[in-house]
Amino acid sequence: MKSLFDALWDYIKKCDLGLLFIALLLSGIGLVAIHSASLAMSGGSRFIMIQGLAIVIGIFAYFFVSAVDLEKFGDFWLWAYVFNLLFQLSLIVLGTEGDTGNRSWIRLEDLGIPIPLGIQPAEIGKLIYIFTFSRHIYILKDKLDSLIALGQLTAHTMVLVGVIYIISGDLGMCLAYLGIFVFMLFASGLSMKIFLPLCAAGAAALVPIWMFFLKGYQKVRILVLFDPSVNPDIAFNGLRSMMTVGAGQLRGQGYLNGLMTQHNKLPSKHTDFIFSTICEEWGFIGAMVVLLILTFLVWKIFFDAGKADNRFGYLMCIGIGTMFMVQILINVGMCLGIMPVIGLTLPFISYGGTSVMTMYAALGMVCGLQMRKRPDRLK
Repeated sequence: MKSLFDALWDYIKKCDLGLLFIALLLSGIGLVAIHSASLAMSGGSRFIMIQGLAIVIGIFAYFFVSAVDLEKFGDFWLWAYVFNLLFQLSLIVLGTEGDTGNRSWIRLEDLGIPIPLGIQPAEIGKLIYIFTFSRHIYILKDKLDSLIALGQLTAHTMVLVGVIYIISGDLGMCLAYLGIFVFMLFASGLSMKIFLPLCAAGAAALVPIWMFFLKGYQKVRILVLFDPSVNPDIAFNGLRSMMTVGAGQLRGQGYLNGLMTQHNKLPSKHTDFIFSTICEEWGFIGAMVVLLILTFLVWKIFFDAGKADNRFGYLMCIGIGTMFMVQILINVGMCLGIMPVIGLTLPFISYGGTSVMTMYAALGMVCGLQMRKRPDRLK
């Protein structure tokens, strides 16, 4: 019993409770904002209960994942990659098509399980991808500048992204994966003589992607940013969001007093546009406080990456930090009308059980990597 107590005490001393505190602070803000956003909605209390349950499970996930030595499972990265592909492919059989036409969710109720929850494989798959991609880069560290290695790493990402896009049509999730891919390659030590031409090739590929791969409604979502008259129906959500943000002005209209929020004039106000609700009721000042906390979280993860004493842990932290950064930029950009509405959540704040649990597990990875030291030091 004493040894167990000593092990727990040693774990608590090494565990990054500060990182967990930031997540809990953001989750608290999210619960308060979701309560306001869902107050005028039918069954609004249900959202609070599900989000609260997801937070509790997320806290357990944080401690559980941080207690796992991920490097011991490094040799199984290829099996993890295959599992991730099969997990995404499971949507063909088990997936449910949402209102947007994306087949992104596995609803437990549709499987005969009387629990009103859903699982988003691509959300969970981001953590598996960061793990497998970090390990793949680590294995190829001595020949990163070769075309063969670069081809392997590119295929590693593009096959997975292609499966997600073909199966679910979730463009927002694909952009999140591609953002992680670019930043992790940049941080891997790849020569700029190779990295910059690769970025140029990626930019050039946007033309055939636009012409042959993007669906009509996805093109319109981008075009309405520049001219809402292209399709007023699709532009509606973005325009309403901008009106809601502007209505908050400096100090906001007051908690539970936002006209657009409380009169259900803002669509998806508890999920995609939760930041717009915060802007309307808490104003510019409140919104900036939330953004500063989110920015500090991203900085903390990148700071922890800099403290890592081995390349695998460093790359894992970079990937997780990038995941948070990309989602924050896209979600806030959606609410401000400078990014297309593509359905990415605001970390810890938007309603979404899978997203919340994934974010806590991601921070658990960062915590676990910082708790263990390895001799393969970064130079």
